[in-house]
Amino acid sequence: MAAPPPADESPPPIPPPPPLGTGHNPPDSAGVDSCSSKKQVLIRPVWSKNLEYEFSLISREIDRHPFVSMDTEFPGVVFRHHHHYSDPLDHYQTLKSNVDALKLIQVGITLSDAFGNLPDLGCPDSVYIWEFNFREFDSSRDDHAPSSIELLRNQGIDFDYTHKFGVSIFRFSELMMSSGLLCNENVTYITFHSGYDFGYLIKAITGKTLPESLPEFLNLMKVFFGNRVYDVKHLMKFCQGLHGGLDRVAKSLGIHRAVGKCHQAGSDSLLTWHAFEKLRAVYFSNDGKEDALPEQYAGVLYGLEASNP
Repeated sequence: MAAPPPADESPPPIPPPPPLGTGHNPPDSAGVDSCSSKKQVLIRPVWSKNLEYEFSLISREIDRHPFVSMDTEFPGVVFRHHHHYSDPLDHYQTLKSNVDALKLIQVGITLSDAFGNLPDLGCPDSVYIWEFNFREFDSSRDDHAPSSIELLRNQGIDFDYTHKFGVSIFRFSELMMSSGLLCNENVTYITFHSGYDFGYLIKAITGKTLPESLPEFLNLMKVFFGNRVYDVKHLMKFCQGLHGGLDRVAKSLGIHRAVGKCHQAGSDSLLTWHAFEKLRAVYFSNDGKEDALPEQYAGVLYGLEASNP
């Protein structure tokens, strides 16, 4: 979350470096997930000044924590469907129109291992997730949905501050390419209703507008993010009694937000991971194996299902 600017508008404080050590603890012998961990979850806010350092931490941890839960915040939706219900091709064209016209505000990343343990970076009492704040969006000049910007502002995002001290999307995409987060067959992505999330990331990575067709978009997603991408909103179709957005689903599953607020990308990425863990254990366990992955649902994004290759 972007903190309110001090009077002198000095750069934001940088999270302290982790202590010396490997930053690797063995999983709990009981295999409990991070929901029941006693460690405090802290968000590491990422700005221009600490971008390289934070990516170095992610690169160090990605092999031990290959589950990547991701969320984004963006300036709402300014183009909408002509009809309430539309097929995936129509939905993609609306998504493309919005992503091409608008600018990314935040990306949240939660890393986890197969046991639900988050990186502790060598700290005995804390585990960490990341929240990247981008400088490109100017609320006074750029297109946006006013209600969405007001919502994000109420949740604590200071747009003037972020515009001044935030991360360059170009530099972010360069470092993301070399971080191990992309083009890595060992990584599994966990998301919630993530067509727009992947749209903004693909736009950032390629430096171009999105492809003209949905099959081209899905192919690029597969190239960068691999075959193991799970959209919790899509999985909910196969879970009786689960409906609504992320917060409603978390409440239905008995999950509490561990840190931050809704509509903050770091916090939402962690809640998405916890929702996936619980949903997987309750609805998709295989012969009692709670870590079983519903492979047949991989690579399908909610709203873009029908034309998925």
